[in-house]
Amino acid sequence: MSKKSVNRRSFLATGAAAGAAMALPAKSYANVAAANEALRVAFLGVGGRCQQHIDVILEMQQKGLPVKPVAVNDVWDGDQELGSKKGRGLYPSAKRCNIDASDKDHVTKDYRKILDQKDVDLVCIATPDHWHAKMAIDAMQAGKDVYMEKPMTKTIAEAIAVVDAAQKLNKVVTVGVQSMADPVWRAAHEYIAAGNIGHVLQGQTSYYRNSSVGQWRYYPLRKDMTPKTIDWDMWLGHAFKSVDGEPLGPNPKEMPFDRAVWAQWRCYWPFGGGMFTDLFVHQTTHLIAAMGVRFPGRVVGAGGIYLEYDGRDVPDTATVVADYDEGCQVIISATMCNDEQLGEVIRGHTGTIKFVGGGDYIKGFDVYGQDVAGGPKKPAGGFNKDPIHKYESGKSGNATYALWEDYLNCVRDRKRETLSTPELGAAAFSTVNMGVLSYRFGKALMWDKSKRAPKEADASWAAQWEARSKKRGKPNQVAGWTAGDTGSTLTPPDYQKLEGPWVNGQDPAGS
Repeated sequence: MSKKSVNRRSFLATGAAAGAAMALPAKSYANVAAANEALRVAFLGVGGRCQQHIDVILEMQQKGLPVKPVAVNDVWDGDQELGSKKGRGLYPSAKRCNIDASDKDHVTKDYRKILDQKDVDLVCIATPDHWHAKMAIDAMQAGKDVYMEKPMTKTIAEAIAVVDAAQKLNKVVTVGVQSMADPVWRAAHEYIAAGNIGHVLQGQTSYYRNSSVGQWRYYPLRKDMTPKTIDWDMWLGHAFKSVDGEPLGPNPKEMPFDRAVWAQWRCYWPFGGGMFTDLFVHQTTHLIAAMGVRFPGRVVGAGGIYLEYDGRDVPDTATVVADYDEGCQVIISATMCNDEQLGEVIRGHTGTIKFVGGGDYIKGFDVYGQDVAGGPKKPAGGFNKDPIHKYESGKSGNATYALWEDYLNCVRDRKRETLSTPELGAAAFSTVNMGVLSYRFGKALMWDKSKRAPKEADASWAAQWEARSKKRGKPNQVAGWTAGDTGSTLTPPDYQKLEGPWVNGQDPAGS
């Protein structure tokens, strides 16, 4: 048990280095020095979410900013009838980006061809999760910078490997958690770091949704999704190795072609982590950034498939509880069958931050003071008092655009500290993925700092806090009562001096 006290000072010391990801936005992209040469972007995995990234790059190009799309990759030929979707798949996306579909080096189902191209500066990865790490590391080794969608990887080992590669190769990598473009989270972090809410004890967040067809089943299945239009073998990834030496995915015998698996892959464990990694990672990223913590000390995941019995693997209701060495806790909860949010709150000993509004950009936060007088009280039943502080950002617009703008600035400046760094992404992903592992295998997990990997939990977590609680000044020494190394800011009542074991029948407080 470390003697470092769990107080505001140690809490902030741990969060200080990690807080680098909360750096202020880079200067306006239009004003970057020597920005006359266009940054050339390749898109790997041009499904629904990637169309929004293409929107951003095309909008920037139309504004005359020095960036342009030069290559697209996908294992699917694409929508033959676009309908309300614009350009999903290989050839429609090539058309959107004004890339000649006959150019097989820049319009291809094999991403490795694109990485070989000298006229590609950076890649945007928006494939299913099981491909993220492989593509990102290959891209960095090929000299490219990387914008990768969240969750940054499928496994924790992959997340650590991406961070290591980015650091070793000095590549600019950002993780597509668009809420990190919102200044509210940076403002909250600064407010907390100044000691305004005392010792931070707990953060909570949620991502509730509801659907009559089942989460992710609203992605339509199409007749023209067939093995003739989709390279199923490539998509599965069984011929490629992950960082742990295992195949990226199952082989065709283990997983025959299925339109539902292809189009609604988030429902199945081999390709993603359900709501844990698809949705929880959004909220976890900005919440731990605001709190100033990173990798958890202990995690438990719970939940189940309580309503959506439609052949899926992943739960429709889940909660992750993560405890941190800094002496605080994060709760992330959701169901996909009810859309009433739990709300986002950070609780300190002397104040509570309640975040207001929803979406990529939220309105701001209100701060409520705490009455810390002694004596028991019944729960007050909510925020039924006036806030002592309010912060409103006034920020609006397209957060994905803002995240890209920051990222392109950083690429030009060769600055790795983007608004959403892989270091922050790995911590957030590891937290929710430990929740997946806990849920699936029925075990609490702890973080092994030396191995940078999860391990099965034991009794040491509770024991260390109990041991710390015992390390304090002797209660019978009137002038010597001290919090010792506990970091406690409590004021013991005078009668607590009567505490202590009676040895040989002697009253420790004197007769």
